[in-house]
Amino acid sequence: MASENTASAPIAGLNRSKKMIKRGDVKLAYVASDAEEKIIREIKELCFETGVKLDDAHTKSQLGALCGIEVDCAVCVVA
Repeated sequence: MASENTASAPIAGLNRSKKMIKRGDVKLAYVASDAEEKIIREIKELCFETGVKLDDAHTKSQLGALCGIEVDCAVCVVA
């Protein structure tokens, strides 16, 4: 994973991530490569519009592990 995630713990969840991206409270956003296409497209567009760096190279299970949760995670952010 990217070294940026050492600054603070990633925050998991689509709705919370979207709110944080819109507010500009995010350094880096992750979207899982195996997430639903609708989610991938929505997060990519939002990151493009707000200038947030996006990492889409990991799976849902990898993002879940990054967030320290025992379930898959489609979207998370690092503040």
